[in-house]
Amino acid sequence: MTFVASQHRAEARTGPVGAHWPGPRTRYDAMPAGVHDALFEAAGIVPGDRVLDVGCGAGATTRIAARLAAPGHAVGVDVSAPLLERARASTAAEGIDNVSYVCADARVHPFPAGGYDVVVSRGAVMLFAGHAAAFRRLARALRPGGRLAFVCPRPPGPRREDPERVREVLAGFAEVTVEPVTMEAPWGRDVPGTTVEFLLSPLPGGALPASRLAGPEEVLLPFAAGSRARMRAGAWLVTAVRP
Repeated sequence: MTFVASQHRAEARTGPVGAHWPGPRTRYDAMPAGVHDALFEAAGIVPGDRVLDVGCGAGATTRIAARLAAPGHAVGVDVSAPLLERARASTAAEGIDNVSYVCADARVHPFPAGGYDVVVSRGAVMLFAGHAAAFRRLARALRPGGRLAFVCPRPPGPRREDPERVREVLAGFAEVTVEPVTMEAPWGRDVPGTTVEFLLSPLPGGALPASRLAGPEEVLLPFAAGSRARMRAGAWLVTAVRP
């Protein structure tokens, strides 16, 4: 990830794309699930913790945090009301009662000062516009000694400036670490077919014409393994502590 403000993506999350995402929720949640073990090991959530999940989407990571923190509490915050509706429904269906959700922009929401022991995020920090200010707000939301752990996309190739940029925007934190992690993300069950249509159809609507499917199908075929399409993806795993 390059830390460039992306207000357009944040706005899309609250508009038609946000309304579309809850439908294929299982598919979207499965794609980055390969980083869950690394993220929650780094977060170090223990029973009794108060956890804030930033950009929680449909709540998959919030529910993991809640199970780890019980009898503590997990709060998921996201700007997408449709995704939070799905999060609340899934939470109720799974019988998890130590979770709450807030529909808000984490960059400006008035979180209680020192109200959390751990802040986690699975990729949503890439949507922040004004990263340094947003992370200062999250630092205030943590108690002294509280932990921050998040993952964000890692660009391919030999780029080196991103870890330094991460440390720059986390200037209010101590013990900042930035480590690369790699995962194999499942994108679909068949190539060609639904995998390509899923990748090219972020908005609700009809099927794409064959002329638009042929090129992506050719590109994705080498990534097909049996009946599944899997692609390797890189991420940064970032941890820090509020002084």
